[in-house]
Amino acid sequence: MENNSKILFYGYGNPGRQDDALGISFVDEMQKWVKAQKIENIDFDSNYQLNIEDAEVISNYDVVIFADASMEPIDSFDFSEVEPDDAQVEFTMHAVSVSFVVDLCQKMYGKAPKAYLVHIKGYEWELDFDKRLSAKAEENLREALKFMKGKLQDLQ
Repeated sequence: MENNSKILFYGYGNPGRQDDALGISFVDEMQKWVKAQKIENIDFDSNYQLNIEDAEVISNYDVVIFADASMEPIDSFDFSEVEPDDAQVEFTMHAVSVSFVVDLCQKMYGKAPKAYLVHIKGYEWELDFDKRLSAKAEENLREALKFMKGKLQDLQ
């Protein structure tokens, strides 16, 4: 597979809070798949939360796919394009929103990658490092991964 765009998968969430680890788990599984497929020009990163420093990180890519867990009333997952927005309205406990990071990137570097957000529905949020993703969250993760593997070809 030939890849012309420089792509970053960026997952965020707290792996110690059960389904909040969905974004990081998504990126980990995509990394394994990309490596097995020998696809080039795709990098991976993850963190507990988004920070303003991420604007510099994403400025180096053509496409960035953020992944996060969701408490919102969605089905198993949602995939949407992110428009830059400097509003700091927060719907999650993460420090800054994806749209804020993209907007900051545009303002600081005069460019911004095409950005997408994969929201994966979670159900259990207990703070306990011994607990894993809930069974329903793992099922949603598998559906999101299947979708992204097919979509990846369109993003290149």
